[in-house]
Amino acid sequence: MGVPAFFRWLSRKYSSIVVHCVEEKVSECNGVRIPVDTSKPNPNEVEFDNLYLDMNGIIHPCTHPEDKAAPKNEDEMMVAIFEYIDRLFNIVRPRRVLYMAIDGVAPRAKMNQQRSRRFRASKEGVELVEEKSRIREEILGKGGYLPPDEIKERFDSNCITPGTEFMENLAKCLRYYVADRLSNDPGWRNITVILSDASVPGEGEHKIMDYIRRQRAQPHHDPNTHHCLCGADADLIMLGLATHEPNFTIIREEFKPNQPRPCALCGQKGHEIKDCQGVAREKQGEHDEFADSMPASEQEFIFIRLCVLREYLERELTMASLPFPFDFERSIDDWVFMCFFVGNDFLPHLPSLEIREGAIDRLVGIYKDVVHKTGGYITENGYVNLERVELIMQAVGVAEDNIFKKRKEDDVRLARRNKEKKKRMKRGPAYLTGGQFAPQALGGRGRPDVVQNARHQAFDMRMQGRDQHNRAGTSDGQDGRGVKRKAEDSDSEPEPEDNVRLWEDGWKQRYYKTKFDVDATDDDFRKKVVRSYVEGLCWVLRYYYQGCASWKWFFPFHYAPFASDFKDIKGMFTDFEHGTKPFKPLEQLMGVFPAASGNFLPETWRSLMSNPESSIIDFYPDDFAIDLNGKKYAWQGVALLPFVDERRLRAALADVYPDLTSEELKRNSLGSDVLFVGKSHPICDFIQELYRGGSNDVVSNHAITVTIINWQVKYKDPQFEEDFVFKAVILPGAKHPAKVLKPGDWERGNNRGRGNWRPQLGFNSNRQQVHLDQSAFRTLGYVHTFYIFSHGLRGKTYLPVPGLLTVIFEELLAITLSGVANVFLELVLIRSSADSIAVIAVVIVHTRLLLYLVKQLNMS
Repeated sequence: MGVPAFFRWLSRKYSSIVVHCVEEKVSECNGVRIPVDTSKPNPNEVEFDNLYLDMNGIIHPCTHPEDKAAPKNEDEMMVAIFEYIDRLFNIVRPRRVLYMAIDGVAPRAKMNQQRSRRFRASKEGVELVEEKSRIREEILGKGGYLPPDEIKERFDSNCITPGTEFMENLAKCLRYYVADRLSNDPGWRNITVILSDASVPGEGEHKIMDYIRRQRAQPHHDPNTHHCLCGADADLIMLGLATHEPNFTIIREEFKPNQPRPCALCGQKGHEIKDCQGVAREKQGEHDEFADSMPASEQEFIFIRLCVLREYLERELTMASLPFPFDFERSIDDWVFMCFFVGNDFLPHLPSLEIREGAIDRLVGIYKDVVHKTGGYITENGYVNLERVELIMQAVGVAEDNIFKKRKEDDVRLARRNKEKKKRMKRGPAYLTGGQFAPQALGGRGRPDVVQNARHQAFDMRMQGRDQHNRAGTSDGQDGRGVKRKAEDSDSEPEPEDNVRLWEDGWKQRYYKTKFDVDATDDDFRKKVVRSYVEGLCWVLRYYYQGCASWKWFFPFHYAPFASDFKDIKGMFTDFEHGTKPFKPLEQLMGVFPAASGNFLPETWRSLMSNPESSIIDFYPDDFAIDLNGKKYAWQGVALLPFVDERRLRAALADVYPDLTSEELKRNSLGSDVLFVGKSHPICDFIQELYRGGSNDVVSNHAITVTIINWQVKYKDPQFEEDFVFKAVILPGAKHPAKVLKPGDWERGNNRGRGNWRPQLGFNSNRQQVHLDQSAFRTLGYVHTFYIFSHGLRGKTYLPVPGLLTVIFEELLAITLSGVANVFLELVLIRSSADSIAVIAVVIVHTRLLLYLVKQLNMS
């Protein structure tokens, strides 16, 4: 979801929602790999019923990872996907249902964002190839070193779109994977698996939500089902809250900022391609024997407990002295709705609302006043009360001028601080200018020869590059893997020109003239933009709570209106067009692909994207502008692509439809979910008996249809009348989880996480906290000494005690700073990231104590 920094803000404000996963690892005995027995109780001390996988969040990092070498071919990609699912299954261990949902054809409102992403990806891919070629020539021309340029076909991630051969092959491989696990893994034996591949329309997460909604509406649904949804998108949190299921957990990879990534040119970590100097990789050991001894660490997972988030929100949203009984479930829905204003996948966010500026807190404060004044909530079961929404927007509109001025003041203040910081940094690297860790001569004496070697020179160079790179962070609002540089990273790049200048008088006139090319006095046009935005708000909320209200609707502008423009909106929206249908897969490819990805389309269809005589050639520009829109980086800007006219597209495709082969026609058709069960599953015999003889009849049971093939049947969610309304309520019989929060948790959240916070492992808050007793400290000290003498002092001359301690300190310091301290960690029982933190803290303490001792001895 397009909410930059939403999860970061949420996890800082409500820190107790996050717990770290406990994961059992595969073990080896005499070279034999022993898999984890997932049929055993969950080590996280919680049992999940259903696990839902938003598969696109798995497919992308497995096919084109950014922190390690990419798979060499499609087979390796599939194996990586299988292993990733195995890890998730091992952690969660569902006991009833595993639902795997791949993005199918999306609603038109989402296709515009997909089109922007795919055009950007294509453009950036071409630019990267050109940049690599240019820098390679420069480095080699100066006599630098670079590894041989491997000529291989670049993986076009745009193929991860419904309708491509890659997605068809992926569906086949997943069906094989599920059949294999059902037959051979005891943890899968009694679960039901549902695979919704790319041929089934709908985004993955919304297919999952539709499944949950329809199951909840069944008379025999268990209201205490414990759900676990995997995905990194921020909107999954809102979607989980929208289910009103008391037991809902999200699992995602833990975001670790400032993680070095390999240079796209030389493959070394610690710098970006633009800073590559073509330096040969340093040997790890005399004969490079330690080159592979420290592989990239495996990403860890965290749980986001929505039941705990509900506790936080109940405390924050509860209103006293209301003229009617407070309904927490309704206020949850209103909170979800208000989050749409700071960003979503279907509408641009309002200019005056930035989550980093406290926009959600501002909206909550205004919302409470509106509820008090109007005597009611702003949403109900996915339908919006526009009259009350207008009151909120007008209150924001009154503050817009001050918001823009304060934003500018904050930007100026930040720029000044960054400028001062750069001046300090130019005086010399921080880690060399004094401090307890500076590797300097002690007591006026020169360094011993043992530390004056090439290893330290290479280390200094490595640290300089790492210091630059570690000022880069990632945007946790997109896919969690994109890298951006902070503002202080470069003072050579000029600030982008901002012609709107929202902080100066006349900002509204300049905004509409610059962004829409109309005068601000054109009230009719402004009302048109506001009307479309209001429709969008209603569409998005309906999408979250009831399903897709219209497959054809989309917001037809690149920019949002101002909050102060929301006037007389009550009658602006009635309802959406009924009976709309999704695009077919190949049609969607034509709507979202750039011409550079045309190789995934049939030849005659492809020509419509590149032939100058094509009637729709204007849909596929070779280049396009990116409006930074007041931002600093291109990824934050707005891609100014033309919107696709559906009627023109269909008219053009009518001439090339007859050219499709039978295989292409199959890929262009819409499919069905597939349900799998193993032989030992209680329902297996029933299904086999029901479909004995290969009948294709639709059965009275509205959940299963068509033929069984190796315990597989086509599956269809329970059906309801078109005007049926799914209730956004806690179901009767639901038992609320035990309260988790304590008074200190709330204060810590409001202090942005400051305090003696330690990560919780698993769901049991009483799990023994990680600590090191005295014996552990002594053991670690022995390890230090052993490692220094066995590795650092081998073959060296022994000195008098003060000199010996100096050598020990210098060696220990080099080892610690250069990362070889990981050797210590391997010799201590490590069971979690918290253990690692504790051990590293001990290393630092020992180093400081040793430094003090050395100084005292040298002084004497």
